[in-house]
Amino acid sequence: MTQIALIGGTGKEGRGLALRWARAGHDVAVGSRDAKRGEACAAELSERSGKPIVGGGNEQVLRSAEIAILSVPYNAHQATLTGLRHALAGTILIDITVPLAPPRVRQVHLPAGQAAALEARQILGDDVRLAAALHHVSSVHLADVDHPIDCDVLVCADDDDTRASSMALISDLGVRAIDAGPLRNAIALESLTPVLLYLNRRYKSSGCGIHITGIRAGNVT
Repeated sequence: MTQIALIGGTGKEGRGLALRWARAGHDVAVGSRDAKRGEACAAELSERSGKPIVGGGNEQVLRSAEIAILSVPYNAHQATLTGLRHALAGTILIDITVPLAPPRVRQVHLPAGQAAALEARQILGDDVRLAAALHHVSSVHLADVDHPIDCDVLVCADDDDTRASSMALISDLGVRAIDAGPLRNAIALESLTPVLLYLNRRYKSSGCGIHITGIRAGNVT
């Protein structure tokens, strides 16, 4: 059982992650800039999942977290991390942010730092164990907890322990987590999301994902 804090967890992705991890037996806390909104969201998700989920302000839910998930729009990425830098010290942070540039969300946009995850590293320094993952899982599929997620999840981090811990937690969502190397590889991971959004519209899909072929199940650790 892991204590998980979802920073900005009241959005679509955060809600789905909270539901699935709570059902898997983890302690889940939903954070928001507005503590009351976090509390209200947690109460709703607790009722829906039948599992206890707590909520509050972002900094509040981080106090007992072992692993935090950053689930905010890119335009809130820098400000959120800057404000929580000290609260995140010593924590594993999985950054799921994609640097979309509305209204052209179906075109690749490389930010000034090349990837949101690399910008997070610049903001947070080495006091936070940082991983990047979950860029390619549809929020529609996450929210439907009775629906199996037909998607692999690529996980990047600069040290093996952070990557392994992140992969273990992500596997509890019911997906296959795959070691995708150092944090710099998040450039490719984040850039693929606009392509998937394009495919969703082009082929009228509710949530395209990815599968990596050629890897035997027993070799994924």
